[in-house]
Amino acid sequence: MPESGQKTTREHITGTPVAVPAARRASLLVTLVLGGLTALPPLSMDMYLPALPEVTRSLTAPAATVQLTLTACLAGMALGQLVVGPMSDKWGRRRPLLAGMVVYVLATAVCAFVPGAELLIAFRLLQGLAGAAGIVIARAVVRDLYDGVEMARFFSTLMLISGVAPVIAPLIGGQILRVTDWRGVFHVLAVIGVLLTVVVWRFLHETLPPERRQEGGVGQALRTMRGLLADRVFTGYMLAGGLAFAALFAYISASPFVVQEIYGASPQTFSLLFGLNSIGLVAVGQINGKLLVGRVSLDKALGFGLSVILLAATALLLMTSGVFGEVGLVPVAAGLFVLMSAMGLAMPNTNAQALMRTPHAAGSASALLGTSSFLIGAIASPLVGIAGERTAVPMAVVQLACAAASLTCFLLLCRPWRPTP
Repeated sequence: MPESGQKTTREHITGTPVAVPAARRASLLVTLVLGGLTALPPLSMDMYLPALPEVTRSLTAPAATVQLTLTACLAGMALGQLVVGPMSDKWGRRRPLLAGMVVYVLATAVCAFVPGAELLIAFRLLQGLAGAAGIVIARAVVRDLYDGVEMARFFSTLMLISGVAPVIAPLIGGQILRVTDWRGVFHVLAVIGVLLTVVVWRFLHETLPPERRQEGGVGQALRTMRGLLADRVFTGYMLAGGLAFAALFAYISASPFVVQEIYGASPQTFSLLFGLNSIGLVAVGQINGKLLVGRVSLDKALGFGLSVILLAATALLLMTSGVFGEVGLVPVAAGLFVLMSAMGLAMPNTNAQALMRTPHAAGSASALLGTSSFLIGAIASPLVGIAGERTAVPMAVVQLACAAASLTCFLLLCRPWRPTP
């Protein structure tokens, strides 16, 4: 690891050497801003979760249709990253980010007034498209500032900050439902978006100097992404992270109905359980960043995390399918807690390992990482409700399939037992 202020040289996927600044310490304020940007997706998704059953009644729409509002937001975040990532490599980080934040605020405000499920789905899609700017550019800024082990540590720090969002978002959503209806959730999200936009405009400076920006238009962006995908190891980390995220999103999408409709818990109880699971994810992420990184290889920590996710998903399928007889909420909640906590090893390490291979195109690489995760998650989301609202088996099946595929991609494509090419 080079000393601060020195330069380090890495190779392009194409073989061209690229000078990359060594890790430059981000200020606490910048760290908080980046944490806020990465917290925006869980805020947009999780604050809304306790209201899902109420939305189905308010809009007289079936649960599967209302779950598409989650899918639309997730798909928007996936597709938006493909556009914003290359834009940020060409024009810098600030301008695309601020434009995306403004559109996010407007789309969120409209969501609060839509009369039907179809319009809600449409504007949730737009909300996701615009919100993608915060996700992809935050990761790219981290790549601009950090390298190697320091980058993995910083991703774990971001998980601590952004991890507060899924802890408090369902709690906030549950409390909002005490005083108003589900539309109030979008009012609060719009206000948060306005505040975050102002903070970004005031305090987040440009981190990609003109001499390191990509030239060319759409064709060049596509060639860059094709080169990234041709790298077997990068693709392995991308797929492993995306499939693990899909197992996480299967939980996010199905848990409001599993916990509230199947096990009869209140929105507030659901919020507390969701917050507890998020605390587990954040805690393990901090163990990864503070204790494991630098002492244990990132691949070993990642492999262990993916294995635990697979075991937890297997236990959930056995419990929900009746193999152990009629089980209550507590055993199922325990299985979900273990699965969620293990994400604290999977998510930061897949991002760090993939981005360490792409110093020349951090925005495009970040876009591919985010898009794959959100697209796979968007596919998993409707599958969890395929058998209706009275069984948790589809959720467990989707989680198990995603966990097994994630571990398989990691082993076959990344080949962690071999030296990295």
